[in-house]
Amino acid sequence: GRDFTLQTPPAMGCGWLRTAFLPRCEVRPGPEFLTRSYLFYTNRLFKGYQFYYWDPSCRDPSYSLVIKGKLRLRQASWITRGATEADYHLHKVGIVFHSQKAMREVAARINQTSGEGCRGFLPPGRSWAPGALYELLSAKTERDCTAALGFAMHELSLVRVEQHYQPLLQPQQSGSQLVEELYLGDIHTDWDERLHYRPTGYQRPMQSAVHHVHPCPACGIIYRADEHHPPILPARAQLPMQLSGSWVSTHCEVRPAVLFLTRYFIFHGNNHTWEGYYYHYSDPLCQQPTFTIYASGNYTQGIPSSKVRGGTELAFKVTQARVTPMDQVTVMMLNSSEPGSCGLTSSWRAGVEQDITPSNGCLALGLKLPHTEYELFKMEQDPEDRSLLYVGERPTDGSSPDSPEKRPTSYQAPLIQCAGASEEFSNYVSLKYSGRKDANGNEALKPLPVAFLLFVALLFLRWD
Repeated sequence: GRDFTLQTPPAMGCGWLRTAFLPRCEVRPGPEFLTRSYLFYTNRLFKGYQFYYWDPSCRDPSYSLVIKGKLRLRQASWITRGATEADYHLHKVGIVFHSQKAMREVAARINQTSGEGCRGFLPPGRSWAPGALYELLSAKTERDCTAALGFAMHELSLVRVEQHYQPLLQPQQSGSQLVEELYLGDIHTDWDERLHYRPTGYQRPMQSAVHHVHPCPACGIIYRADEHHPPILPARAQLPMQLSGSWVSTHCEVRPAVLFLTRYFIFHGNNHTWEGYYYHYSDPLCQQPTFTIYASGNYTQGIPSSKVRGGTELAFKVTQARVTPMDQVTVMMLNSSEPGSCGLTSSWRAGVEQDITPSNGCLALGLKLPHTEYELFKMEQDPEDRSLLYVGERPTDGSSPDSPEKRPTSYQAPLIQCAGASEEFSNYVSLKYSGRKDANGNEALKPLPVAFLLFVALLFLRWD
């Protein structure tokens, strides 16, 4: 493994004069398809671009937002370890439409759902003017017509910067290069909740324009874009849904409500059965294990999603599960749970796995058996031709997508196929914990390097 230091809150110093952008087409709940590019100035001002599209490949732009405001970093988050809380203030938000259709749809939404001040945002029948900038929000005039678009910048209220070193991929080069990533707060999966939701998890990280992952076909395109020239991303081949094989998290994942975990799935395509390992931790580096869940069951044949283009709808049935508590806090919680609601009463011990199928799950961990989840999957290849699997985003409120109406419309961070995680990653594919005797001869639990080390080593958190 590597050495880690964590610095919170970030050093304020002279600010973070950097452009950060999302180097891919993003799917937000709804679904919405967008790319983002944010510039942070040394005087705490920021300028952001959000480019919205009709399609999941981000090749057919609908409208662009240009956002101006001020960001003030505060203190280390008490809720999400490793994050810094921030306050932001919006000065202006402008919109540029890229077609008559986009102008007509947005104007109708604003006129229907906004208050008196926005009712006449665009008069009916106004023809589209390419390049025209219309003001949606102004702090000076106290006008705000953004709510109809589900727009909020609460993502800026939770911030984390990660640095790691990426091995140089060219055969003739040795050494490594710095990669800097900006994590911003997550977007609520329920459209009605987004306007007042305060994040406790993260979205996919944005890349620094100076220190980003290579290769990155979309990076230069997004970096050079503005509200009048939205990025048109390179065409990507749609991969057929072939679930067979093993898939693993690329880094330590942070979920809302303070969950840190890595995932490892095995799909048996010949008989449509699956197994999953969920490794939970108490820290944002995934180094302090709390409990592991093993689950298995079967899944249905996938059908193309009518709601999220490019996605595949499946149903997963969980029929069996086992739990391994990894620390004394979890052991105490499970042993004090209601008799018969989670395995054998008062029988839990650290590092010892127990089948929770006979007790129909584990109430204390929110696991119910048998159980069906309605899922959304997508497969892609990254720029290095490794296979990626995107699984539907979990509901922000912590519930389960246990009905077709609750099926996700966006995705979690991708899993990488284990066959594609060879070479420099070969030392880190084990997700198991090893037992090691301490000075007294007792078994001491020690995690092996986990899957997040494949891609991201969090060296320290900074803002300078």
